[in-house]
Parts: sequence; structure tokens; C-alpha cells
Amino acid sequence: MDRVVSMQAFVQVVDSGSFSGAAKRLSVSPAVVTGRVQALEKRLGVQLLNRTTRKVNLTEIGRSMYGRCRRILAELEEAESLASAEQSTPRGVLRLNTSVSLARLVTPLISDYVALYPDVSFDLVMSDRMVDMVEEGFDLALRSGPLPDSTLRTRRLGVGRLALCASPDYLARHGRPNRPEDLAAHNCLIYAGGADDGSWHFNGPDGEHDVAVHGNLRSNSIEGLRAATLSGLGICLLPTVNVNDDFRAGHLVRLLPDYRTVEVVVQAVYPAGRHVSVKLRTFLDFLVERLCQGQVTPMLAKVANL
Repeated sequence: MDRVVSMQAFVQVVDSGSFSGAAKRLSVSPAVVTGRVQALEKRLGVQLLNRTTRKVNLTEIGRSMYGRCRRILAELEEAESLASAEQSTPRGVLRLNTSVSLARLVTPLISDYVALYPDVSFDLVMSDRMVDMVEEGFDLALRSGPLPDSTLRTRRLGVGRLALCASPDYLARHGRPNRPEDLAAHNCLIYAGGADDGSWHFNGPDGEHDVAVHGNLRSNSIEGLRAATLSGLGICLLPTVNVNDDFRAGHLVRLLPDYRTVEVVVQAVYPAGRHVSVKLRTFLDFLVERLCQGQVTPMLAKVANL
């Protein structure tokens, strides 16, 4: 039991960013939290945290240990839930990772889900890189496009598209492309690491087009590319969920509307090889149900429940 208590203290320090924050979450004093973490480090014979006067950072070994501790604690929580007469009631913390673009999709759903299941809380982390779900302790991730790790379990949520767009200011200075080939003469802002990195595909009334694009900005941040497009730097392919409000407000103009872009599959992803918790299963079902109703976002043109 002492090991479990020490692991809980360690995880709470990392999640809250400080020993005092962990103490508040655990309803104990900071000195008790410090003692528990030190006891864990002494038992393992390694340093898990680098401590400064302002913040606490994980060591390399601590980062690996953090993911494993979260997994062990989650398994213990699930075992207690399964042994409980109230196992059908979702409860606990669901640690969720999404890309920045999909955060706009999921955030309203979290609010609605918690209204139905108030004993569930969320730890939402946004990143445009595909995280190591086991090592970093995530229960679920929402991703678009191909997945690098085939060992993960997936549930298809729907299909979205990208929109070609630019600001009115950019078009006033550089003109408007009328065909995909015209993009070769424009400054194109490119999403780094995507399947369309450096080459954009269009399907229109005159057939398919693969266009090699060039520009003075490549980024792995969707919101960074959106900000640059709004500022008039160039033309960009962006998820419609990120720019529909900009289209309606007139801040961005949709280009080549007769040409369709590549479909992007949106998936829920979670680790394989362990029992699916009640909170995870009900949230997945909730996602699919709400997306099928078409109430959330025009990004998803269709939804398939697998």
C-alpha cells in the first residue's frame, strides 16, 4: 500500500506541477507529499524529479516512470470499479489527448458528457504530435489521418475535409487562383509532417490534380498556420472545423470551391490489451452518438460506427 500511496503522490505532483498543488489534491501537507515522493525515489534508487524554486520537471527516467505509474493506478482504479456494485456508473479521471484542430470538436462534447456523468472529470492535453499513450498515461486520443502505431485500438468517428483558403488582403495583393495549377505562383503555407506535405491533391470537374506547392512557412501547428493565413502571409489548406467561423465572418475566403480535397479520417484511439473502463466506453459511445446526429461540427461529412 505504501508503494501505491507514493505513486499517487508522484503522479499528482507531475499533474499539478508542484508539491503544494499535489498536497491540495490529496488533502495532505506538502511535507507529506515530499516524503512520499522521496520514499519512492529511494526505493527505486533513481531521481524522478528535478526540483527548482519555481517548477518541477521530470527526469528522463521519471518521464517513463510517470506513464507506468498512471497505468498501474488506472488498473487499480478499474479493479476497484469492477468489484464495486456501482461499476455501471462512470467515474474517475479520463485523460484525453487531441490534436489542436480536433480540440474544437471535442471540447463542447466534454461539457455535455459531464452534465450526464458528473462523477467523471477530464484531463485534456492538446498536441499536434502523436503521443505515446502508454508512456504518457493517456486513456484516449482523437486523431485525424493515418496512425503510425498499428498496435492501438481504434474507433472510426467520421470523415472531414480540408479547405483551401486565404485572406482578402492576400488575394487583393496577389490575385485569386482559378485552377489548382495556379497555386504554383502563390506563397503556400504547408502543414509539416502531414500526408500532403509539399503536394496538394484536388479532384474537380476536369479530373484529379497533384500540385507541388512552395512557400515561406512550414509548421506542425494548425493554429499557427491559421494565424499566418489570417495575417495575409499566403494560401493554406486547413481543416474546415478551424476556419468555418473565419469564412462566415469574412476574415478568410474559400478558394477553388469546385475542387474537392483529400478526405481525412477522424478516429478515436486507445491502448490495446487492457479492459476498457466504463468511463472510456461511455464517452466513446457518446462521441459516436452525437457525431451521428450531426449536431457538433460541419467538419464531419459522415460518421461510421465500427
